[in-house]
Amino acid sequence: MTRDVYIVDAVRTPVGRYGGALAGVRPDDLAAHVLRALLDRTPVLDPARIDDVILGNANGAGEENRDVARMAALLAGVPVTVPGVTVNRLCGSGMEAVIQAYRAVAVGDASVVLAGGVESMSRAPWVLPKPDRAYPAGHQQLHSTTLGWRMVNPRMPAEWTVSLGEGAELVAEKHAIGREAQDAYALASHAKAAEAWATGAFDAEVVPVDGSSLDGGSLGGTGTGTGTGTGTGTGLDRDESVRADTSLAALARLKPAFRPDGTVTAGNASPLNDGASALLITDEAGLRATGREPLARITASAVSGIEPQYFGLGPVEAARRALTRAGRTFGDLATLELNEAFAAQALGCLAEWPELDPAVVNPYGGAIALGHPLGSSGSRLAGTVAHQLAARGSGTGLATLCIGVGQGLALVLER
Repeated sequence: MTRDVYIVDAVRTPVGRYGGALAGVRPDDLAAHVLRALLDRTPVLDPARIDDVILGNANGAGEENRDVARMAALLAGVPVTVPGVTVNRLCGSGMEAVIQAYRAVAVGDASVVLAGGVESMSRAPWVLPKPDRAYPAGHQQLHSTTLGWRMVNPRMPAEWTVSLGEGAELVAEKHAIGREAQDAYALASHAKAAEAWATGAFDAEVVPVDGSSLDGGSLGGTGTGTGTGTGTGTGLDRDESVRADTSLAALARLKPAFRPDGTVTAGNASPLNDGASALLITDEAGLRATGREPLARITASAVSGIEPQYFGLGPVEAARRALTRAGRTFGDLATLELNEAFAAQALGCLAEWPELDPAVVNPYGGAIALGHPLGSSGSRLAGTVAHQLAARGSGTGLATLCIGVGQGLALVLER
C-alpha cells in the first residue's frame, strides 16, 4: 500500500531574462538559494531528516556539472549526510525530480525530500568536442549548449531533429493555428502575469535573489543589479520577462523567427531564462515533523512519448493518463498549468483537449511571459499549482509540459 504524499511548501526565484539580472549568479548558487529558503521557511524541520535532494537540470555541461543537486545542498547548508541526485528529462527535468520524489515517498523509500530544478541559460557554456584524430591542423567547432540540438547523431532521421521553433511551426500547421491567434495568446499571457504580480498572486512562492541572500558573494559574477527586474547583476525580485505594456500591434511587427513565411516569432514564444525552484515533499510522518499544513497532495503522474518533431503536443497524452490514474477528468480541474514553450504548442494542446475549460488554464500567465528556465520550469509549474490550490482551499489541479525530442509529463495535485 502506498503512502499519501504531500507538498508542504514550494518556492522559486524570480525568473531572470537571458543576460539579465541573474546572469551573474551561478546555477548551483541559484539552486542553493531555493533549497535554503525551504529550510528557513520550515524552521521546525531538522534538516538531518531529509532523505534526499533531487534536482532537475537540462544542461549539465557548465557550472552545474558534477551533480548540481549535491553541490547545491552542500552550499545551502544541508548536512553532509543528506545525499543528492540530478536528473535530466530536458524541459521536464524539474517535474521529473518532483515525480521521483513522489514515488520515493509513496513507496516508503523516503519520508522527506527536497525536489526541484535549476537552469542558467545565460551561463550555459560552449563545448568543444574532442577531435577524431590527434594534432588536428584545421579549425574546430564550438557548440552552444544554451538550447536545442547539438552534435546530432547522423543516424537520426532529419525530420526528428528540426529546431524547436520549426516544431512549433509544424504544430501550427497541424491545427491551423494562425499568427493572429498565437499573438493574441501571447498577449493574454503577459496580461495575466502582470495582473498576478500586481495583485500579489506570486508572493507566497517567490523568494527574491540578492547578494546577501546568497551569503554575500559565492556568486559567479559581480554585476550591479538593482532588484527591480532590469540590468545585469545579482538582484531580482520579480519575473524579468513580463511585458505589461506589450500590445497586439507590437507583437504583429515582429518577424517570423524560423521560416520566412512562418507564424512563430520571438513574441509568441517563451524566452531564454535563468531561475530555480524547489518543493518540500513528505509523507505523513514527515509532515508532522514540519509542523505545517500542506499546500496539496500529489495523487498521480504520467509520462508519454510522441514523434520528436511534434514534441509540443507531448502533454496531450501525458495529461490524459495522469488524470485517469487519479480518477479525475478535465472537467474536475480547478486549475491547469501548461508550460508555454510556444503559443502554437499551447494552443495545439488545448485543441486536443476539447473537454477542458480554457478559463482554468494558466490563470497567472505562462512561460511566454514568466519565462522558461528549462530545468526549473516543471517544478515551478508544480509549485504554482500547489499554491493555487492552497489559496482556493480545495480542488484538483494539473501541471504539464512538453519536452524536446518528443515527450510529455503531467502531475495531478489535490487539496
